[in-house]
Parts: sequence; C-alpha cells; structure tokens
Amino acid sequence: MATALTRRSSASISVGTVILVLWLVIGAIAAAQRGYLSQNQVNCTEASTVVVTILAGPLNYVGANPRIACRAPQPSK
Repeated sequence: MATALTRRSSASISVGTVILVLWLVIGAIAAAQRGYLSQNQVNCTEASTVVVTILAGPLNYVGANPRIACRAPQPSK
C-alpha cells in the first residue's frame, strides 16, 4: 500500500512540475511577443515588467497586461 501511495504522490509532483514549466514558458513567449526581451538597456521598471509578464503566463492571452513602475531613490550629490 505504501508503494501505491508513493507512486501516486510522485506522479502528482511531476504533473505539477510540467504544468509550472508550461506556465512559465507561455509567459516567456508572451514577453518575447511584446518585445520585452529584445531591449538592450534594462532598468528596474522594464525588468520587473518582464518578470511579472512571465509569471502571469497564460493570463497574458486573456487580457492581463502587467506593468510595474519602480521609483528608486536618487543618490545624494
């Protein structure tokens, strides 16, 4: 009985891993289609928008358009 339980939990972990990887791949495709990955100079705002777009995954294709605005303190003179 323990071996059947072990097999079942291993299968659910691998299914979850596959779903997670597909989710992130779809998010990366969405970020590439929006041109976020082709920029040479990256600042806080652009980098965080790319990360959030990738994490949003398939939600990008149903209307999610995540954007982040960063405001970092300026160094003193």
